[in-house]
Amino acid sequence: MSDKEQTYANAGVDIDAGGRLAARIKEIVRSTRRPEVLAGVGPFASLFRLGDYREPVLVASADGVGTKLNIAVAMQRYDTVGVDLVNHSVNDILTTGADPLFFLDYIASADLGEDEKVAVVKGLATACAKVRCALVGGETADMPDVYLPGAFDLAGFIVGVVEKDSILDGSTIRAGDALLGLASSGLHTNGYSLARKVFDVGKGESEAERERLYRTYPELGLTLGEALLTPHRCYHAEVRPLLPYLKGMAHITGGGLVDNVPRVLPEGLAARFDKGTWRVPPIFTLIQREGGVEDDEMHRVFNMGLGMVLVCGEESVEAVQSLLPEARFVGQVVPQAGDRRVIIK
Repeated sequence: MSDKEQTYANAGVDIDAGGRLAARIKEIVRSTRRPEVLAGVGPFASLFRLGDYREPVLVASADGVGTKLNIAVAMQRYDTVGVDLVNHSVNDILTTGADPLFFLDYIASADLGEDEKVAVVKGLATACAKVRCALVGGETADMPDVYLPGAFDLAGFIVGVVEKDSILDGSTIRAGDALLGLASSGLHTNGYSLARKVFDVGKGESEAERERLYRTYPELGLTLGEALLTPHRCYHAEVRPLLPYLKGMAHITGGGLVDNVPRVLPEGLAARFDKGTWRVPPIFTLIQREGGVEDDEMHRVFNMGLGMVLVCGEESVEAVQSLLPEARFVGQVVPQAGDRRVIIK
């Protein structure tokens, strides 16, 4: 080949590698297959037959992992971010009462290796299999000059279903209803831009950065990198049996309690949280101490230890806690006074 002869491969895209990757992915996603899948990975589009429902309503959501990916790249750990993506997405549609049906992913990079991509997909498949969600397809894009060397992006798209008369939309929530909190496993997939700035990590691959990520903090009981890569918790198995007792629920993602809980409250109502009623994981205390971050900012950025907030009538609290003892009474729905829709005492 002459110096002037150009190919897709020397432009940064290896078609043969893409074919090898597709073959490996097919084997991985097989474990997530459901009887309703008529066509999965391979054709131009996936086919999924909707089962027996009276009045099925499809529920869809799309999300990404954000700059937690920078930590994964710095730690050279690619097996957890797929779990993060699926669990985040399952939780989002769970807030409507929906069960997951199928999931599609999107992986884009300049030069992410085949083994690393396979590790990501294994994480996706592992999380999907746990909630009987079929991983039916996706897209892997090699885009040199768009992404920095070593960097990549990961996004996902989930579709679930709920019976129309079982939809949770918060419309029946009233003042006096109880707020029950479920613990988070850590940062989940939010607030990483601030956390990375506080610890000065996830910006490159310098020796100093590696030392910070592999430093063990006594209060964490593990390295900083391990704490930051702790997977996003999935609440589907625990919350599913509680649905008949719930009026609404909020997945605490970007924006923390302050921005997410009002999304399920009717107009004129606010949520009052009693700060000492739940445990704040040490990673948040460490971020606040090391970064000098104010309380209000912490609660606007991070979940602060509550990954899901359930809303139920006071008469249902005992039933919910009997089914799920970890559901902690953390506050109450109150009439709104002024502009604030979330009060954290």
